[in-house]
Amino acid sequence: MEEHKPTVFVVDDDPAVRDSLRWLLASVDLDVETYASAPEFLDAYDPDKPGCVLVDVRMPGMSGLELQEELASRSTKLPVIIITGHSDVQMAVRAMKGGAFDFIEKPFNDQALLDLVQKALERNRETIEAQVEHEHIQRRFDLLSPRERQVLDLIVSGEPNKRIAFNLGLSEKTVEAHRARVMEKTEAGSLADLVKMVTLLQQHSS
Repeated sequence: MEEHKPTVFVVDDDPAVRDSLRWLLASVDLDVETYASAPEFLDAYDPDKPGCVLVDVRMPGMSGLELQEELASRSTKLPVIIITGHSDVQMAVRAMKGGAFDFIEKPFNDQALLDLVQKALERNRETIEAQVEHEHIQRRFDLLSPRERQVLDLIVSGEPNKRIAFNLGLSEKTVEAHRARVMEKTEAGSLADLVKMVTLLQQHSS
């Protein structure tokens, strides 16, 4: 997989604010893209590009809150930071409940904003890494035959080979062979590894 440097996407209808934020973020060697409106950003939006979104809550047409809700509906991995004025705090709280990463109130301290952006980028990196790990595990589990899946389910529920053999109408020797193939195909180093992988897959599917 090709790795991209994360980008901070600034969405604000005020050109002075866009320029100021671009300069501030670029001063700490962050890649920045600026957009004058939410639709302009969505038109250019690439779901495979890592980073975070820094958006003003109040904009003509599509607001920052509506942009955050649209991104949430697309299951984006991009953390959204809402820029809010004092009178917009209730809107920002609504955005937080809707899955926004955080909000920052104007006028904000430059370092506080940079710290928040770095935390959002770290969250995005962790989310992408977890997704990649999940996909790798899923591909290995997809190699299991239907019978091996049955054995797997009983293994992780704590059943010993004797009980698995009884439940599935197999000999213990056959169960041992299936168990060995389950461990081999999933690349589990131990029963604990196997349980952790199954738990991770269940968390992602819930």
